[in-house]
Amino acid sequence: MKITKVFLMVVLILSISATGIYADDIKKSGYASMDAMSNYVWRGQKLSNSWVIQPSVGINYGAFGVNIWSNYDSDRFEVTSGSESGHGKITETDITLTYTHSINKLTLTGGYIYYALEGANDTQELFISASYDMLLNPSLTVYYDYDEGNGAFIVVAVGHTFPVYKDIGLKLGATAGYNIRNKVMGFDDDGKRFTNFYNAELSASVTIPVHKNISLTPKIAYSFPLSSDAKEAIRRVSDDGKKNILYGGVNLTLNF
Repeated sequence: MKITKVFLMVVLILSISATGIYADDIKKSGYASMDAMSNYVWRGQKLSNSWVIQPSVGINYGAFGVNIWSNYDSDRFEVTSGSESGHGKITETDITLTYTHSINKLTLTGGYIYYALEGANDTQELFISASYDMLLNPSLTVYYDYDEGNGAFIVVAVGHTFPVYKDIGLKLGATAGYNIRNKVMGFDDDGKRFTNFYNAELSASVTIPVHKNISLTPKIAYSFPLSSDAKEAIRRVSDDGKKNILYGGVNLTLNF
C-alpha cells in the first residue's frame, strides 16, 4: 500500500532527526492537539453529518516537519454481517511532510500530503506556500494533486489577531479557494472537471492559555461557494448536499 511507503518515509525522517538530537544549534519542537468540531469541513465540502474528533501530532526539527492527523466521525459505523455496529470510526488519516525557509519577513514552505481515506481512493498532494509578515499576514498556497485529483487548488488567506486580555487573543481570518480541474473537488453541472473560484471561509477564534504549554481555542467558521460550478460540486460532494456551512468547535493544544 502507498501509505506504508509514506509511513516508512516518516520513520526514516524521524530516525535521521534523532541522530542529531544533541545538536544545540538545531531548533526542535513538537505538539499534540485535538479538535472537537460540529462537522468535518474541508475546502468548503461538508464531509460529516455529525460531530467529529480530529487528533493531530507533529514534530519540527530545524526546517523539517512531520504531522499525522486523523478524523473520527461519530456518525460513521462499521458494517458487520449486514448490520451497523460500534460508535463511530476513523474516516481519514493524513500524513504531511514539510520544509520551511524564511527570508526576512517572507516564509516559504514546501511539502507533501498523503490522504488515507475510508470509502474513497487514497490520494497525494504536493504544495508550496508563501506568507509575508505584515498587516493581515497574507499567504498564498498552491496544492497539486498528482494522484486521484489530477489537478490543482489555490488558497489565499488573510488574518489578524487582536489582543483581548493579557495573553488571550481574538483571531479573525478569511480564505478564498480556486479550483483548477481537480477531480477531488467535484464536478460541474455537466459532470466535468472545471476551473473556477471555489469557496470562501470566514473564521473567528479565541486562544486562551491554560498552562505554560497548553492552550484552549474555541472557534467558529462560515464557508460558502464562490461560483455556480462550485455550488454544484459542493452539493454533490457534501454528505447532506449543503453548500453554505456554519460550523465550530474547540481545539486543545500541547506544545513541547
